[in-house]
Amino acid sequence: MANARTRNNPRAVRGSRSGRPIMVLLDLLGRRWTLRIFWELRDGALTSRALREACDDASPTIIQQRLSELRDAGFIAKREEGGYALTEQGRALCSTFMPLHHFAEKWNKRRASVA
Repeated sequence: MANARTRNNPRAVRGSRSGRPIMVLLDLLGRRWTLRIFWELRDGALTSRALREACDDASPTIIQQRLSELRDAGFIAKREEGGYALTEQGRALCSTFMPLHHFAEKWNKRRASVA
């Protein structure tokens, strides 16, 4: 028998039957190329082609699928003048990555000095 959380939130995602917002977000962000797309859009809008090139020539099908998922989630928008850009919500999420980015840079330097 399903618990109350499962019954109340049928949008369960990989790794979670509850569909809790953090699990839904982590599921989306954990999909291949999603974080890379975010990272490449952090400094401004890019076209699909430019994104694909920035993502090491990832499959156009995968890039389009991820762009569609990110648009549906409200993190990016297709611009009238062309290309894709982070929305206000997307920029807010991207800013939460920066402390992790700084941590990773320090960690990488420490790791390199040990090797």
